Amino acid sequence: MTTDRTTANGISIAFEDKGPRDAPAILLVMGLGGQLTLWPDEFVDALVARGFRTIRYDNRDVGLSTRFDAAGVPNLKWMFVKAALGLPVRSAYRLADMADDGVALLNRLEIDRAHVVGASMGGMIAQHIAASHPGRTLSLTSIMSTTGNRRLPRAKKEAMQVLANRPMSGDPEDMIAYSVRAARVIGSPGYPAEEERLQRRVRGDFERGWYPQGVARQMAAIVADGDRRPMLKAVRAPTLVIHGEADPLVPIAGGRDTAAHIAGARLMTIPGMGHDLPLALVDTLADAIAEHAKGAAVAP
Repeated sequence: MTTDRTTANGISIAFEDKGPRDAPAILLVMGLGGQLTLWPDEFVDALVARGFRTIRYDNRDVGLSTRFDAAGVPNLKWMFVKAALGLPVRSAYRLADMADDGVALLNRLEIDRAHVVGASMGGMIAQHIAASHPGRTLSLTSIMSTTGNRRLPRAKKEAMQVLANRPMSGDPEDMIAYSVRAARVIGSPGYPAEEERLQRRVRGDFERGWYPQGVARQMAAIVADGDRRPMLKAVRAPTLVIHGEADPLVPIAGGRDTAAHIAGARLMTIPGMGHDLPLALVDTLADAIAEHAKGAAVAP
């Protein structure tokens, strides 16, 4: 993989641009702590084969993009307490800022409009792009994401526990083992990852850009964002919501709530899918996104 870098929205963003330059563009926005490599190569290749130009990138504070060291590491436990009490939560930046990063990257690449596809936190960012930059959004696909509605069911206990115990520093092998374990806990029970491939992916991501401090600040941005349901009423782009029926981290109610608050949104649920992008579902996901994007392109 050849990773490029550019300055956009005042920060350095690492990205990969693949596919014909004159093809319709798909902006791929990854979730909490996920580097651009968390979009499987096979998934990207499948979208390119279906006639698209794909741009995947490292969000701020992750991978090879700008890190916000000077902001310090938030106290996540206190932050969750404040949020539960309805008190305002401060964060180093907002999800809206991260949405502006994606749009600024499109500007640098001279792409006027794109199909925006986001996974998990990336789905939240994609929702912001569609709501705040309607002229830049050809279509929206929100995958395994949610609305910020605090009345929705919470993550399963085992999923919360594994994420709450994320190591901030220490022995590299211990951290790699943790990441493999976490991927197993939140992953798809119907499509378990092959062990060697999972180990190789986790080790590669660790060597490329392990940065847990940034994950904490991204989490603060999610909590500070609050309830997006009022904002979602402004989304006019044709919207597809994809959610795994076995997601232990963001229960399927989050996907249903997302679709319910975007006018005309279509909900696609997948049995056996958890909170990941299984290799076995690459063609299923690529077909759904390609069909949605092509339908949006010809919509009146």
